[in-house]
Amino acid sequence: RGYDATLVSDAHTTEDQTAWGAPPPDQVIAHTNLYWTYQTAPGRTAGTVETKDVDFGGTS
Repeated sequence: RGYDATLVSDAHTTEDQTAWGAPPPDQVIAHTNLYWTYQTAPGRTAGTVETKDVDFGGTS
């Protein structure tokens, strides 16, 4: 709680759980990216970025 969050949209790991009724991995990834792209909380930032745009800030 109280943290900003950024999801790296093209760096997911997942397993195929379709045998147990789950959607296929590509749909899980698409849903997760969609959710985090529009996630908001008062006073916090959230979103997604691609790997090439990751900035850890303050590192040299």
